[in-house]
Amino acid sequence: MAAEGASTSGEGTVRVDVWIWSVRLTKTRSQASAACRAGHVRVNGDRVKPAQSLRVGDQVRLFHAGRERLVVVKKILRKRVGPPVAAEAYVDNSPPPPPKEFAAPAAVRDRGAGRPTKRDRRELERLHGARHKD
Repeated sequence: MAAEGASTSGEGTVRVDVWIWSVRLTKTRSQASAACRAGHVRVNGDRVKPAQSLRVGDQVRLFHAGRERLVVVKKILRKRVGPPVAAEAYVDNSPPPPPKEFAAPAAVRDRGAGRPTKRDRRELERLHGARHKD
């Protein structure tokens, strides 16, 4: 556990984008920074920039990859750690992900059917809610 001591701290602060990446809520730090810049990250109800300081006890709300995550910071991490250690760094209060049967239906075409006709394209657009020009 010597490596854990170098990457964690019981007190202090850390950048919110670094912490989100460290606890594996995003795959890359640049994704975490982009989510902050786009307004998809809130700390204690306020939108934050990537360099915002994060402390133990803060509530982080992240919308990423089509899912909302709501976590409370238990540990400050400055380096990316393995999943078991990362899971100990926060309390996950996220709503459960939506069931698979309620996901948007994917348009499936038979193999070898060729390009869709104009009529097929219009039906697909109607299904997805897009408007076509006539």
